[in-house]
Parts: sequence; C-alpha cells; structure tokens
Amino acid sequence: MHVEEPGPSELQSPLVQHELKRAGVWFALGIAIALLVLLAQPLMLVMGALVLATMMDGGTRLLGRTAPIGRGWRLTIVLLGAVAFMVYTFYLTGSSLAAQAQAMRTIVEAQVTRIGGWMQQMGITTTPEDLKSLATQAMSSMGRVTAAVGTAVGAITSGVMMLVLAIFIAVEPKLYERGVAWMLPMEKRANFYTIADKMGWTLRRLMFGRLIGMTVEGVGTWLLLWAGGVPMAGLLGILTGLFAFLPNIGSIISGVLIILVGFSAGTNTGLYAFGVYLAVQIVDGYLIVPMVAKKATDLAPALVLAAQILFGALFGIMGLFLADPIVAMIKVYLEERSRTLGAKASGQTEPRTIEKRA
Repeated sequence: MHVEEPGPSELQSPLVQHELKRAGVWFALGIAIALLVLLAQPLMLVMGALVLATMMDGGTRLLGRTAPIGRGWRLTIVLLGAVAFMVYTFYLTGSSLAAQAQAMRTIVEAQVTRIGGWMQQMGITTTPEDLKSLATQAMSSMGRVTAAVGTAVGAITSGVMMLVLAIFIAVEPKLYERGVAWMLPMEKRANFYTIADKMGWTLRRLMFGRLIGMTVEGVGTWLLLWAGGVPMAGLLGILTGLFAFLPNIGSIISGVLIILVGFSAGTNTGLYAFGVYLAVQIVDGYLIVPMVAKKATDLAPALVLAAQILFGALFGIMGLFLADPIVAMIKVYLEERSRTLGAKASGQTEPRTIEKRA
C-alpha cells in the first residue's frame, strides 16, 4: 500500500522545516564565502580602520593619565601630533628624500647586477635579469585582490576613507560596541563585552609595542648610519622604521636595503652597515619586543610569519600589514571561548553582568 509522505509544499511539516533549515544553513554559508571573496578589499579597509582607531584610543587613554581634559580634546591632540609628525617627515624633507629614493633605486639595481655577475663567476647560471624578474614576480603576485587600488589615486582614497572611519570610531568607540552587541541575543552580550574589552586591551598594547619598535629601529638606524658615513642614512632610517611595522618580513627587507646601500660605498662601509642592522635588530628583538609586544599577545614568530604569507597572498599589502593584529584578535577570541567552555564543562558558572556601557 502506498503511503503519502510530506512534500516540499507542506511547510507545516516538521520534516520539511528541518530540511529547509539545513538547506538554509548551507546556502547562507555559500553566500558568506562569496561575499568574503567579493568584499575582501572593503573588509581589509574596515579592519585597518579598527586598528587605527585602537591606536588613537590608546594615545587618548595614555594622554588622559597626565592631562585631565575631555576625551575629545585628548583625541584632537593625538591627531594633531600625528599630522604634525607626518608633515615634518614627508613635506619638509620631501625633496631630499625623493632624490635619495631615486638614487637608492639606481644603487639597488646596480648591486643586484653585481651580485648576478658574481654568481655567474662562481658557476651559477642565474643571471641578473633572472633576479630582477624574480623580484618583479614576487611584487606582482602580492595584492591580486587589491589590484583595484594599485594606483596612487586609489591608494590615497582608500587611506583617507580608512582614516575617516577610524576617527569616527575613536571618537566614541563604546557606541559602536553597543551597536554590535544589540544584534546579539541577550544571553550572549556579556560575553561579547568581555571579549571586546580583551581584544581592545591586546590591540592597544600590540600597537604601542609596534610604535616603540618602529621609533627605536628608525631613529637608531638613522643615527648609527649617519655616524658611520653610510649614504642616504635618513631615508634608510625612515624605511626601517616603516618596515618595522611588519614583524619578520619588514626587518628582512630593511636589512637588504641597508646592506646593499652600505656596500655601494665600499667594503668597510658595507660591513659597518651590516653591523648596524644586527645591533638594531638585536636591541629591538631581545629588549623592546619581549618587554612590550610579547607580554600583550605572546604570538609565536612562526605563527606570525605564516599568517603574513597567507594574508599577503589572499588580501595583498593590506593583508600583510594587518596579519599580526588579526591573528592577535583571533587568539583572544579562542582563549576566551576555551575558558568559557572549560568553565561550563567543570560545572562552574561565571556570573556575568552587563554593565552600562559609557
């Protein structure tokens, strides 16, 4: 005997509702993955704005310890200080730095050609053109997703948008935090506030340590290279400070530039430049980073390097810059999640109360 069973039109059937929910989950997952691919660039800009807002918030909080004034005034002082530094660095020294940058490009190309010639003399078939081609391919392989902002106009526009968004978030961060919490169930909000506070605490210390490392490496490299008579000491100091924002990879890039420029002025100068690079990296790696950054995040160097390679290949230069903060936030979330699940498994309850968000 044939028995009629519920079909797709029987929406009131528990079986059909269950299957629709399962299909909806997979459908939503597919849409989320597609949106992640299509919106990779905007998501990186938003993440960059959050990192900038965290740095502004950290400076505002630090200034509040010594200046008992309103938050708006403290944030204004921090922004004006950052703008003044950028104007002094890039405008007042712009002409000399531009000339040095052009000269550095010529020196690097000449040094690459010399290295290629030396390798040919040693019996290695690699030619200077192969080295240049390899460098070109390495630079072009990064940032396929962000190729739309590869032009100067697109980069400037993206930077301005990211900065404006960061300022809006830094003016009243708790407002946006409460807005995100409002979309969560009531029983999840207390845990969200805890995780958000811990992420903010971690990012502030991570960025504070990064800024200290950038300052130490940039100023130290500039002074030591200038004292040793290495050409383009100012430009090398600025580049070293900027590349210090990228752990592991940044130090390698700045080291290669310092050594190439140093040896262009002679063997003794090149050896001195190499010694300066080692001294600065030792001070930053064994004193500054352990005292500031690692105490806040405790990220393994191999994990950071792997994240930089992965995010750089997926999201371009923005992913390379933001790999460290993203990994730090993921680590905080996983730690808090593990702590919560461990407390539930042991039968302990953590009383959480939703405080009024000021």
